[in-house]
Amino acid sequence: MVDDRQLSDPNYWDQRYKTSDGGAPTHEWFRSFADLEPFFARNLFVVRKAEDDPRILHLGSGDSNVPLELASRGYKHQLCVDFSSTVVELMAARHSAEAGIEWKYMDVREMPGLSDRSIDVAFDKGTLDAMIHGSPWSPPDDVIENTGNYLHEVYRVLKDDGVFLYITFRQPHFMKPLLSRSDEWDFDMQTLSGEGSFDYYGFVLRKKKQ
Repeated sequence: MVDDRQLSDPNYWDQRYKTSDGGAPTHEWFRSFADLEPFFARNLFVVRKAEDDPRILHLGSGDSNVPLELASRGYKHQLCVDFSSTVVELMAARHSAEAGIEWKYMDVREMPGLSDRSIDVAFDKGTLDAMIHGSPWSPPDDVIENTGNYLHEVYRVLKDDGVFLYITFRQPHFMKPLLSRSDEWDFDMQTLSGEGSFDYYGFVLRKKKQ
């Protein structure tokens, strides 16, 4: 049984990714690309067209196939960051021939390698959720600190007209206070129904106009 607190530890993920078979993802969090395609159609394909060459940042990308699927649709300016050096090396080697996708070792809670206002689209599928444990009514101090640092960094690197797409399984009434804590974001929430026993949710976050 995995303690939820392990999910914010890179050592846990290094060990997990070492079990990869070298082909299929070790674990495609929450929803596959096919499941999310309608969400991308509404919030990416129409508003950030591939021919406009948006810079897309995958936050805690792991060994997800989403960047490859986007590349096949013409998105050739993607950066995938993860705090597991194991998965970064694995993905860089696995897809070395894929033009337009770069994998880098980076902790999303502190991204000094990325300039302010340099990203058009940020995407998270499970990374913020991995920082959360304990009571959803009264999150522990480390949850408040980790999620706060993360959201502030995403805000910093996102362009003023950029968009942050976030996929979660957590109930909106628990997530909205975390997303609103710094009062930096305007957001819209979309329910992503699927074949599972419960819904997932897609948040579309934009910087508040100062």
